Amino acid sequence: MKIESQVEKIASFQHLELLANQVVEGFISGMHKSPFHGFSAEFAEHKVYNVGESTKYIDWKLFAKTDRLYAKRFEEETNMRCHIIVDNSSSMHYPKLKGSQNFYESKIGFSVLASAVLMNLLKKQRDAIGLSVFSHSYEYYAPEKGSDRHHRMILNALEQLLTQSKERKSTDTITFLHQIAEKIHRRSMIILFTDMFQTGDDEKLLTALQHLKHNKHKVILFHVIDGATELKFDFDNAPRKFIDVETGEEVSIYADNVKEEYEKQAALYFKKVAMTCSQNKIKYVPINVGDNFEKILMTYLAEKQNFG
Repeated sequence: MKIESQVEKIASFQHLELLANQVVEGFISGMHKSPFHGFSAEFAEHKVYNVGESTKYIDWKLFAKTDRLYAKRFEEETNMRCHIIVDNSSSMHYPKLKGSQNFYESKIGFSVLASAVLMNLLKKQRDAIGLSVFSHSYEYYAPEKGSDRHHRMILNALEQLLTQSKERKSTDTITFLHQIAEKIHRRSMIILFTDMFQTGDDEKLLTALQHLKHNKHKVILFHVIDGATELKFDFDNAPRKFIDVETGEEVSIYADNVKEEYEKQAALYFKKVAMTCSQNKIKYVPINVGDNFEKILMTYLAEKQNFG
């Protein structure tokens, strides 16, 4: 059964935690045809059985239901550490939302909800969660912990990103990725939500991404974009003024005059980022605002399977 768009299913909710829980519950209920079949009922207590391991802890009742081998997972085995990083620069507050739109139709809103969704899944699996937020400053840091109080504190910090005034904020991605990397001492899964818009040397940015890999961390980079306008430059040909939301620089152009070259340069940049991530064993996943969260959750589960 095709999983329905979670964005549509949660439109009537407002509270971030309720939204996140609705997404995860919908995802789990649709997992019966996924490679993670069997996790839908008890995925916090089981792991895939690997050939050569002791058969002592195989759950034969679950095998009878699913025709797949899963071993019982004990609590101490579930405690993975995960640190979520959110880029809160001005470019992440694009597109500018109209009154009728939902908060998750901007890049920052989508990233906040996606982070809450992952936190919900991590909590179900009893994993420790940390959070960093950066823009022109290191705005927020919480180390990886697993308590309910800590979980609520991080959710509150994410919700505040949606209510902050949208003053112009540049992106100092390079500086703060290095600082974040230095803070995470124990091996963790690091999940980064960013649109990769930043001024400065691309090579230095890629070096900062490599730094996140130290201490054998596993890194997932979710490249968040508004595909229609930021990748395809889908504007009509009326004269328009384009304003850099971080620097305030303005340029007046007809979209058709630059569309072809813009698409070419955007594609080249995306390809460069993807290739660099691949070379450094960083999982690169482009995410379009407005997509559902299945790709994000499936990526997380696949990477966790290989985390050991």
